[in-house]
Amino acid sequence: MTRAFGIVGTGVIAAIHADAISLLPDARLVAVTDVAADAAAAFAAAHGCAAEPDLGALLARPDVEVVCVCVPSGLHAAVGAQAAQAGKHLVVEKPIDVSLEAADRLIDAARAAGVALTVISQHRFDPGLGELRRLLDDGALGRLVLGEASTKWYRAQAYYDSAAWRGTYAMDGGSLMNQGVHYVDLLRWCMGPAAEVTAVCATQAHQIEVEDTALGIVRFASGAVGTILSSTAAFPGFPQRLEITGTNGTVTVADGRIVGRALAADPGPAGPDGAADADRSAAADPAALEVASHAAQLADLLDAIDAGREPAVSGRDGRDALEIVLAVYESSRAGRPVRLGR
Repeated sequence: MTRAFGIVGTGVIAAIHADAISLLPDARLVAVTDVAADAAAAFAAAHGCAAEPDLGALLARPDVEVVCVCVPSGLHAAVGAQAAQAGKHLVVEKPIDVSLEAADRLIDAARAAGVALTVISQHRFDPGLGELRRLLDDGALGRLVLGEASTKWYRAQAYYDSAAWRGTYAMDGGSLMNQGVHYVDLLRWCMGPAAEVTAVCATQAHQIEVEDTALGIVRFASGAVGTILSSTAAFPGFPQRLEITGTNGTVTVADGRIVGRALAADPGPAGPDGAADADRSAAADPAALEVASHAAQLADLLDAIDAGREPAVSGRDGRDALEIVLAVYESSRAGRPVRLGR
């Protein structure tokens, strides 16, 4: 059974979604829409689909079963809830939204409508993360003691100047909310629920109202600790890095690939297996994203719909990552630790 997709918002990330859909044998892109009609028309022409004049027209199409929400982050819940109420399954770009209240509205709307909701965290489907997850599930690292998530990317001022919503609290958030949230999700996925965050944020290299550098110390419910680093001021941009340490070993992942592994049961550390070149990756270019992991997440959503199960990355997962990001921001503003799950 072939499922038809629609895309709302035809900015940079929409092309990744369109390419991911094209990789799936049981999916096709049938329509897009954008508040900029010319942009929607150009995108539709490039991808062989229809351009609808507005969101209502796209949602009114009976052939659209799944909607990819690719609008500015502060509009994710509003657009997603409207799509859910129209009976469409949802793929929502990260972050799920910029406030927990909005995230809850979206999750509730999807639940009430009986539609599937996945929030993009495509790196969970990267080969290295799949292997790391297997090692954790097998207990190969022992009791977890330390987790480190690092996103040291570079964005020129022109990136923020390219759209009025970029670099704003209301629609975007800073480097952690926009770029670092992927590895925040991976850190929580590996380490478990966070209990407390202590953080400092700063705006150092850009003219924006949000931070371009964030540092956080996390205490997890398990008693383990961790660090979060996110920046868009780290010229020229470096691979994203996740390192998980337990009592029986350490695994290091860079841009989705295991580049270091030392386990008590297998003392020979794994050598690098080709971490991405930062000059040709999203570290320096927001359009340079690999499509395969996005396609894998979309395939998981379609399987979840057919099986009647929750997607591997749920709305709740997106909310959990957002909660940590917001705790970092609150801790930085207040100058004190912030407890989660209150």
